[in-house]
Amino acid sequence: MNKYKIELLILFLGAVLTVACSETNTPGAGDQPEPVLAIRLPMGYIPDPQYAPIYVAVDKGYFAEEGFELEFDYSFETDGMALVGANEVPFAIVGGDQVILARAQGLPVVYVLEWFQRYPIAVVSKAEAGIEGPGDLVGRTVGLPGFFGASYVGYAGLLSANGLELADVDAIDVGFNQVETLLTDQADAIVAFANNEPLQLANMGQQVNIIQVADYIDLVFNGIITNEETIKQNPQIVEAFVRAVLRGLADTLADPDQAYEISKKYVEGLDDSRKDVLEASLGLWDADVLGYTDPESWQRTEDILLEIGLLDEPIENLSAAYSNKYIEAAQP
Repeated sequence: MNKYKIELLILFLGAVLTVACSETNTPGAGDQPEPVLAIRLPMGYIPDPQYAPIYVAVDKGYFAEEGFELEFDYSFETDGMALVGANEVPFAIVGGDQVILARAQGLPVVYVLEWFQRYPIAVVSKAEAGIEGPGDLVGRTVGLPGFFGASYVGYAGLLSANGLELADVDAIDVGFNQVETLLTDQADAIVAFANNEPLQLANMGQQVNIIQVADYIDLVFNGIITNEETIKQNPQIVEAFVRAVLRGLADTLADPDQAYEISKKYVEGLDDSRKDVLEASLGLWDADVLGYTDPESWQRTEDILLEIGLLDEPIENLSAAYSNKYIEAAQP
């Protein structure tokens, strides 16, 4: 083990993470056990091929090389936010809008890697409805999974970016039944994830029009968060974790077929029928600099949260909510 990892692990032994020990029989290393940091990672969703970069990083040993042993925690996004905010776990996968709302409530969370470079929310309609652009939504009925979260923020951002008001469209709460809602004509359009519901509809033979939020406004979606205490006490841990994620992400983009096969080890019952989910996600993740987060997109996201009343006032020091320091340090 090199000096960097020894220092990293010694620094972290006193933190709140569970520390496990495993024997390593490296020639010349003696019989001393090497500590491994056992980390529970809140994911915010069910096991899914959308998590291929994480699965790849685990399967190829990238996390292990950095001294981590990962346990997947598919709990709600809000649970992960609360755990990281309370410094009970060091990392979680969370959306940028939730980071802003959490910091407004005093949670010292920090976004350190932007996984989704394009906001994945879209407005989907039957082709026959003739809804081809944002202006065509005026006077129509749009089904939302709820007036909260990424879907609502993305929908509101789309309208705002095109000079439209929420009142210009009849939005209704349909829960997570968007596909059924559209097929049964309970709404003229639905708000959905571009890499999910449109694929389901296409597989049913339904011709659809898709209005991508990211084509009109750049907002912050899912990435890796940590907290200020971890950054202060153990910045090496943050850099190491970010590096492992970036390696898994790069490998997934370079060889999605291999990444999908690896995902089958971690998603029970996964067959080739959902390969289109991963394929549709690749363009949402890719960037010239993987993981980079744009300060302007944070300002736009805060502006939308204020506009729709999810945030009462701008948070103090928005720039403290995110950092590119660790993706820059993790570059090869």
